[in-house]
Amino acid sequence: MPKKVSVKLILELRAAGISMRKIESLMHVSRHTISAVYKAADVHSVSWDNVKDFDEDKIYEMLFPPTPKTSVFEEVDYDYIHSELKKTGVNLKLLWNEYRNQCISKGTIPCGYTKFCKGYSNYVQLSNVTNHLTHKPGSTIEVDWSGPTMSILTPDGERIKVYLFVATLPYSQYSFVKPCLDMKQDTWLKCHIDMFEFFGGIPIKIVCDNLKTGVIKHPKEGEIVLNEAYESLAQHYMVAIMPAQVRKPKQKPSVEGTVGKIASAIIAKLRNIRFISLSHVEEEIFKALKEFNDAPFQKEKEAEQKYL
Repeated sequence: MPKKVSVKLILELRAAGISMRKIESLMHVSRHTISAVYKAADVHSVSWDNVKDFDEDKIYEMLFPPTPKTSVFEEVDYDYIHSELKKTGVNLKLLWNEYRNQCISKGTIPCGYTKFCKGYSNYVQLSNVTNHLTHKPGSTIEVDWSGPTMSILTPDGERIKVYLFVATLPYSQYSFVKPCLDMKQDTWLKCHIDMFEFFGGIPIKIVCDNLKTGVIKHPKEGEIVLNEAYESLAQHYMVAIMPAQVRKPKQKPSVEGTVGKIASAIIAKLRNIRFISLSHVEEEIFKALKEFNDAPFQKEKEAEQKYL
């Protein structure tokens, strides 16, 4: 494939009977490039009369179709994965371990756990089938920073902003909230560790927003790139990090909804308290959170914790 030049003009000049040498002089392109365009046009039966009304990019794609990307990883049979997930006690983590062991025995390269889970999520969307993990107890934790904040008022009158880390188990809506003085990477990671301790276990996957403290790149196609620290945490705890697609908060509806509920149930409830320290905020949030969690979905909460 030659470098991208005006293939449309080359075809037009060719149709007008202009010699290759003259085209080379007029367009300041090599004869090798012009020859490649001629050859591609002949191979794909592309003539000036057929494409004169097309734009440049369309003609170039007709002459030089993009080569399909091939993956170095062993292909995953998601039909099999989907059928196995219907069985009692089977989850993505178990199936990924089985897939990885099969790859090792065959001498092929397995994809990572996050890519494996992302592939299954894409399979569900493209195949229009029911995702058996959507409301499966203990499979997912959704995490985010709350938009509404709180504050500490120091003795000298300084007001310090307090941010809220929020995590939710979608099946039961059982939630965790931690007040923080910043939203930096170290704080984000520490909140995850405290979250695991609070819930008493590790889920199969974590659905997060595309925040810079966690996600470097989230293309529409291809591999999600997490920052090194977040990736290390995921590998240590054997959990898949699954960022919601950009501008698609509905892909993590439980935490999006819970953030609003937390604002009402906790921030509004504690609005008249003058907080003097972060530990004071944490103490009062713990009390309000207990009321929030104890009210609804008690059976679902107990079922979900059993699966973590």
